Amino acid sequence: MKNDNKKIRKLLHTDDFEEFYNSLDKRTAKKYDEAILYLETIYVLSKKFVKSLENSEKGIFELRISVGTNEFRTIIYAVDHENIIQATKVILLNSF
Repeated sequence: MKNDNKKIRKLLHTDDFEEFYNSLDKRTAKKYDEAILYLETIYVLSKKFVKSLENSEKGIFELRISVGTNEFRTIIYAVDHENIIQATKVILLNSF
């Protein structure tokens, strides 16, 4: 459920993510902006956009972005809770 753009999660990012984001074309960057807003403002996150990585440490997820036939993934870490839904701080680590 959307909270009228009230941010419920603080997103931090690494230099690697920043470098990746700055290399994106406008269309892909816009999709990332939408996904980041979703992550910041939606309490219950759809597995379509945020999925726990199997066989990984708890608190590690991937943010999934689709642009046309291209699929982009960003590894994210829930800092203050191993459950992304309850996390209030998330770090965008690296993308591919």
